[in-house]
Parts: sequence; structure tokens; C-alpha cells
Amino acid sequence: MATIRIKNLRLRTIIGIHDWEREHKQDVVINASMEFDARAACASDDIHDTLDYKTITKQVIREVEASDFQLIEKLADLILNIILDFPEVEHATVRVDKPFALRFADSVSIELSKKRKP
Repeated sequence: MATIRIKNLRLRTIIGIHDWEREHKQDVVINASMEFDARAACASDDIHDTLDYKTITKQVIREVEASDFQLIEKLADLILNIILDFPEVEHATVRVDKPFALRFADSVSIELSKKRKP
């Protein structure tokens, strides 16, 4: 089993429950880890035998920047489902941080994990 990680993907989206949060896009920081079987890629050194993290990232960017959610839990679930739509991914974990959501804190975050159902 191998793990690919995307670290600190910074995007802007509508997120929050307050009126002022619904009017302007805010920063979110996304971290994701994706577990997959890398044996074929290790043997072949061929891009077609590995997880295409660039395609995954482009889809996450497109969906997150177009999203409009009240809760970071829902946003994290959206991202997790995008990742698990790729059949190579066996398990994924996503953390979404909302910087400066609380006074005196760097951020508030949620972390969700899912395994592919057999």
C-alpha cells in the first residue's frame, strides 16, 4: 500500500453560516491522503500505472471553488467523495481548515476518512 498526500491546497469558496460569510469567498486549506496499490507503478515506472493526483486535484479545485456550503463538514465530505470516485483509491482522509474562523486561533478544521466499500 502507498500513500499520496496533497498538502496545504489553498482555495477560496463560500463557506459559513453567517450572512457576511455567505457574501464573500473565504480561504480554506485542504490536506488529503490517498492510499492505493502502487506495485504496478513501482515495477513499470509508467504514469498509467499510478494514481493520477493531478487530475484529482484539478477536480477538487473546480468543485470546491464552485461550492457553496454552510459547514466545513459538508465540504470535506464532497472532497472525500471526489477522491473515492477514482477506483484506484482504497482509503482516503481529508482535512479542511478554515483559517481565522475563531479569534485567537489559526484555524478550525475537520478531518474525515472513508474506505472503499468492497
